[in-house]
Amino acid sequence: MMLYRLPILILTTGIVYIFISPSEPLAFSIFFKVIPMVLILIYAFEQSLPKRKAVHYWIIGGIVFCLIGDATLHWFLIGLAAFFIGHVFYSIGFLKQWRFSLPRSLVAIPLILFALWVGYQLVSHLQADGQNVLIIPVIAYIGIIMLMAFTAVMTGNRWAILGSILFIISDSILAWNMFISSFTAANEVIMLTYYSAQFLIAHSLFTLDSKHKGVAW
Repeated sequence: MMLYRLPILILTTGIVYIFISPSEPLAFSIFFKVIPMVLILIYAFEQSLPKRKAVHYWIIGGIVFCLIGDATLHWFLIGLAAFFIGHVFYSIGFLKQWRFSLPRSLVAIPLILFALWVGYQLVSHLQADGQNVLIIPVIAYIGIIMLMAFTAVMTGNRWAILGSILFIISDSILAWNMFISSFTAANEVIMLTYYSAQFLIAHSLFTLDSKHKGVAW
């Protein structure tokens, strides 16, 4: 039971934030939002034991900056910058575990195509809404999260791969909901996929430095 205490706490606090905690006042909402991420950070530290290496510190650093992004996303550009740095850390960490494989490298094609399509949709709507100041930051963010996902895929680690894909899904829904068309239950879907993504990335630390465990293909 002790083995599952943190995952259970992460799940419980995530559900509390998503479905129970009020959105006002803002400070109260932010407090409940970051609790699951603090627990995921602790879980990442545990998963990187008994001997932490550079890859572990980079990924943990990425979680820290994403946590900052969670706390500041209400001020969009500040939060976006924090998440951008978080993805830089993730990418560097995953690059340290790069294992070339032709089938994995071909994943770059759908990632690029999806990035171009989402980027086109977002830029078109930002221009139509007169929010040109957001175009460059949004394009930069799309680029870094796709790079993060590609480097995760090239590790061959199933947990890192699943986490990166869920991160793209979460942020794509977030961007669509904010700038293109909102829909019912968007926030719930965004946070469920986001917490799951972060948890899986943290979970990957146990096997990320292994040449055998956690390798997908």
